[in-house]
Amino acid sequence: MWQERDNRLVREFRFADFQEAFTFLTRVAFLAEQMNHHPAIYNTFNYVRLELNTHDSGDVVTSKDHELARRIDKILN
Repeated sequence: MWQERDNRLVREFRFADFQEAFTFLTRVAFLAEQMNHHPAIYNTFNYVRLELNTHDSGDVVTSKDHELARRIDKILN
């Protein structure tokens, strides 16, 4: 579940292993590039944390972030 913290939408993910986590991140990367809206990504082995905010709107959460979060969630389904 996405949470709003410190002007960011944040979600943490755990996967079976590094390869599964990196496959997910690759899909996120293609999606982010398509939307021209790029998350902060933190990854260690099977752990991924994504943080979304809109830099050109003053580093706050906007509709762009909510839309990217919604599309990222679809990757998991």
